Amino acid sequence: MTSPLNCACSSGETYANCCKNYHLNTSVPQTAEELMRSRYCAYALHLIDYLWETTHPTKRHLYDKASMEKWAKANHWVRLEIVHADKKVVEFKAYYQKGLAQFVHHERSTFKKEDGRWYYLSGDYYN
Repeated sequence: MTSPLNCACSSGETYANCCKNYHLNTSVPQTAEELMRSRYCAYALHLIDYLWETTHPTKRHLYDKASMEKWAKANHWVRLEIVHADKKVVEFKAYYQKGLAQFVHHERSTFKKEDGRWYYLSGDYYN
């Protein structure tokens, strides 16, 4: 994890001024990129309920909380790089470490806004 002063989503903001309010449900992300960043931060902080709640309800059956938690806790989340973001799609690279090995999860995610909230809908992975 990053320092408690810096948000894990690599925004350059403090956690208190960035993803914390989303995680506490005191505000909601206004863009797909904000949701993407908050979800990455949730992986880094092991906030599995937040990840579940921000996955589109029609897609939740494709995931299970135990697997999400296992993957989140098995890795040290180093940083997030936004490659490209538009209204509904965010391409990103999530850098993480497992043991001494370093990895990059490169994904192009699609998001959907319903009733004023953004949700993760699907992702295409790159090698």
